[in-house]
Amino acid sequence: MVRAGEDPIPTGRAPGGTGPASFRERFLQGEPVETGVRTSILDSWRRCRTLGLSPDQSDLPFREDFEPDGRIVRAAVPVLDRLQAKFAGSAMNISVADASGTVLLRRFGEASLARLLPAIQSVPGFVFAENVAGTNGIGLALAERQPIRVYGAEHFAERSQGSACRALPVRDPLSGRIEGVLCFGYPRSAEDPALDTVIRKAAETIERRLLGQSSSRERALLRAYLDSGAEAAAGFRHRTGVPELAVEMSPRDRAILMEKAAELIACAQRACVDVPLSDGRRVTLVSRPMTSASGVEGFAIEAVVPGPSPREPLASPHPVHEPLGLPAELAVATPLTLSGAVPDVAAGRLHVTPPSEYLPGTEQGLAVGVERVTAGDGTTDEHSDSPPPARGLMMVGEPHVGTYALAARRRLELLSEAGVRIGTTLDVRRTARELAESAVPQLADFVTIDLPEAVLRGEEAADPRSDLRRTVVHGIHDDCPFHPVGKQVDYGPSMPQSRCLTSGQAVLEPDLKTAAGWFAQEPEHSAQLLSHVHSLIAAPLVARGAVLGVAGFYRAQDSPAFGDDDRSLAQELAARAALSIDNARRYTRERAMVLALQRSLLPHGVPDQDAVEVAHRYLPAESDVGGDWYDVIPLSGSRIGLFVGDVVGHGMLSAATMGRLRTAARSFAELDFPPDEVLTHLDKLVGRLDREDPGAVDAGIIGATCLYAIYDPTTQRCTMARAAHPPPALVRPDGTVWFPDLPAGPPLGLGGLPFESAELDLPENSQLVLYTDGLIEDRHRDVDVVLDQLRATLARADGTPDETCEAILDSVAPAHPCDDIALLVARTHALDPQRIATWDLPADPALVSEVRASATRQLADWGLDEAAFAAELVLSELVTNAIRHGAGPIRVRLLHDRTLICEVSDTSNTAPHLRRAAGTDEGGRGLFLVAQLTQSWGTRYTQQGKVIWAECGIEAA
Repeated sequence: MVRAGEDPIPTGRAPGGTGPASFRERFLQGEPVETGVRTSILDSWRRCRTLGLSPDQSDLPFREDFEPDGRIVRAAVPVLDRLQAKFAGSAMNISVADASGTVLLRRFGEASLARLLPAIQSVPGFVFAENVAGTNGIGLALAERQPIRVYGAEHFAERSQGSACRALPVRDPLSGRIEGVLCFGYPRSAEDPALDTVIRKAAETIERRLLGQSSSRERALLRAYLDSGAEAAAGFRHRTGVPELAVEMSPRDRAILMEKAAELIACAQRACVDVPLSDGRRVTLVSRPMTSASGVEGFAIEAVVPGPSPREPLASPHPVHEPLGLPAELAVATPLTLSGAVPDVAAGRLHVTPPSEYLPGTEQGLAVGVERVTAGDGTTDEHSDSPPPARGLMMVGEPHVGTYALAARRRLELLSEAGVRIGTTLDVRRTARELAESAVPQLADFVTIDLPEAVLRGEEAADPRSDLRRTVVHGIHDDCPFHPVGKQVDYGPSMPQSRCLTSGQAVLEPDLKTAAGWFAQEPEHSAQLLSHVHSLIAAPLVARGAVLGVAGFYRAQDSPAFGDDDRSLAQELAARAALSIDNARRYTRERAMVLALQRSLLPHGVPDQDAVEVAHRYLPAESDVGGDWYDVIPLSGSRIGLFVGDVVGHGMLSAATMGRLRTAARSFAELDFPPDEVLTHLDKLVGRLDREDPGAVDAGIIGATCLYAIYDPTTQRCTMARAAHPPPALVRPDGTVWFPDLPAGPPLGLGGLPFESAELDLPENSQLVLYTDGLIEDRHRDVDVVLDQLRATLARADGTPDETCEAILDSVAPAHPCDDIALLVARTHALDPQRIATWDLPADPALVSEVRASATRQLADWGLDEAAFAAELVLSELVTNAIRHGAGPIRVRLLHDRTLICEVSDTSNTAPHLRRAAGTDEGGRGLFLVAQLTQSWGTRYTQQGKVIWAECGIEAA
């Protein structure tokens, strides 16, 4: 048999070794059965084994002191009588138990069945709580606090192997507390899905009858009030309403009055309180005790308001309704429904109650139209300068009903506050802590939250029960011995936390001392914990079908135990927080992906070179990763190129665009273009990318900024150009700091506007500081103030570039950056003039041999004799090409750096090209030889012409 939404139930005989019987035997032998047993049954089996229960035990506790005429019995008797008639002639066994599992009522479809069954199954008084009777319908319904079905050998007792049962908790509609359990027992062969509907409707009828009992008590209180009022006001003329309380009052004012009236009833004592209204008037609420003829004790709340103006007529604000069961002379009472779903509260604790139906003709809580106070002769004093006040009944009820009404409002306030407080950030840990702070102390005294390590990283946990980490511990004080934050927490299968993770529903343990499995794991720590707390709700954090962790809500020893209403509220809070945690987790994952992409596209190290000593930092924004970047590019002639840039926007697109822009910038720089030309090429590229990108309208990159600087250690000059980027900071060796006034240039992508370069002299040991706008621009700080801070920091920073970077981030960078920060600090060096050799010569081929000889002598002085052969051939070819194809004068320069650099410059703009010479060609092989003998070669253009350069390795030397 298969029912919708549930696992199939084997219908074979229990003793046959198949189906539930086989699973149960395997469980008793210690074999894993997770895939063959329903979760609720498996959890119950585990609890039974933890308690040391065995299937062969048959004795159950019997109580003779149970109340045979309690509320649940009075409400259930008529319902069970009708069920008995409905199932007449069948083997149906119908029972009602109280909240402790003690059976109070028995009914049988076949009367003879009562004589055939043993007393344990036919006589009221036996206790079927799970901790003494094992897995059964009544005990499991109380343990799981939800509808339960137990079939055949799923029972943990041999006596019930041939039976099946359905059990459903019955709750007080006002308090939400479980008052008892309705249970249907029947042979396994009589299994019928329609029984679910029958037992549910029967339980609802019992609950309505419980509500009717409360309504009759309050009607008795109202009758007592009206009787006493009629006697006290004999001869007075009564009215059915006062405009001040009805017609002219705003809904908010009425709600405030109702809340204050409920508070006075909940206080259970004589009191008087003034309630200010939004229009400046004040209403006085007075409470006084009432006792009905039947002995019901409660309180009546009377309202006193200023009287109307002398000429203002009185009017009835609402039609008068006659409550069911009251005589016509009491028709002055106007029914008021406080709430259809009233929570319970104990000592200020909130309890959530599910919605319930009222019996027709009954109302929970009654208010009366306010009366106009009259003169002693029965006439109103219409000529008085000060109109008399209006006075009348506002509400009557028992104190616990007022407490329920207050709890309903406090529950809504707590949920409203939690909606505002939880999820203010996209940080997983912070969001979890906000959940704990929202629940303490309004719901719980202590809250612990455990999340898998994968969730903290932004991923989904494959198994949320493994690798749980204590993420939050929060409570009314800090000396409770919970596991500390960061510790790995393991929960056994019978622990409430594991059960809630498995079922996806909050698990309530009102008394941890009697909770099965609580001491099975870490008994010493559990005992220490029980000296501080005594009640627990474990609520899973589930969002979008993914289990993210578990929240534990605890009550301290001096606080009342949790109830079902608390469990519902805790689950609601956990569900709301789980969505925010999942949003934070998804954001964390996306941010981690973007940050990983961003870092992978940034330089992973500093190239080996001697022109500058470089340090760099990249600090992502807290909210989202942007497109800031930097680069250090070795150039020909021992020069170095320094880039820093910022792509507009944030997220994956900006990071990817940054990578494309940095790659293009590096390519243009390695072509030895000057800074202004590099920015011009980048400007064209950005514009083309935006035009080609189909999403450019919504996510264009026009507006990117960039700063490019080239430093030449041979001349100690730096050439810079910027595209709407903040200017660099320059620090001279004496500590003087200044911000050069470079031509600003337009942002990249606008097109049509030129870029300009500027040259600056940088003495050796100067510092060049490049940065993006995230360092200095912040909505909470003034840019000029930040630049002054940067100036002061750089003036004090006389250490290495690394130390300068740290000083800048510590003193200048915002504590919570809203934009990325890219920082590049370069300390300049100068190439020793003794390592530079220069010869100027006219365009005369006869001088080539002299250049070779001079170069050979210079290399010998440098100790580079091994490189002399290659250098001679390279210089001979480059000088000859310059003489034949260029224009004089010609300059030859040798640089002894990490490599031997040969440069030949002339005033022509014609560049040589490497080509493959044919076998019959007499020439065309010179540049091929140069390329083979050197590590690299190329051409760079200057304002006076061009430079052909080649780098020879000197490792052998």
